Amino acid sequence: MRLVLASSSPRRLELLARIGVTPDAVIPADIDEDPRKSELPPVYAARMSAEKADAVLDANRGALILAADVVVAVGRRILPKTETEEEARQALRLMSGRRHRVLSAVTLIDAEGKARHRLSTTIVVFKRFSEAEIRAYLASDEWRGKAGGYAIQGRAEALVKSISGSFSGVMGLPLYETRALLKAAGYPLG
Repeated sequence: MRLVLASSSPRRLELLARIGVTPDAVIPADIDEDPRKSELPPVYAARMSAEKADAVLDANRGALILAADVVVAVGRRILPKTETEEEARQALRLMSGRRHRVLSAVTLIDAEGKARHRLSTTIVVFKRFSEAEIRAYLASDEWRGKAGGYAIQGRAEALVKSISGSFSGVMGLPLYETRALLKAAGYPLG
């Protein structure tokens, strides 16, 4: 059974390896990732995951297609995948001392072309950051290209006051949901 991962994320490969899964192919999906006007974070995450899977389906019919998307949200606000230091600084200031949601959507299209979806919601609370802590985190460069401007598996983990939900989901792929989808599709897992 051929498995295609519709992602270029090294973290997703690392997470899949934790459950004994090595994709046969890794094909990043090239899609428009801009949120629609007034789109709610859970809807956006699910749409991105589904569109990523659909984007690689035509060239990989008959294979299992696995795609995921992670969205960091404060209330109804979707935080960007930070590309500039200023975007990361604004995101960190917004999340400082308060809770935010990390929505991890997973889509699996089976060999017959049927799509199944799961959404994991994790609540993360950061400590209140000092300006020195924000500067130090920005200097680490871990924020580059990360939803909400942080990587929980790095230095930001020491700034988390509490987490309720899926740690792997915050990293990039909720393993519980992913494993359930793969098993339901007949993928051989131990």
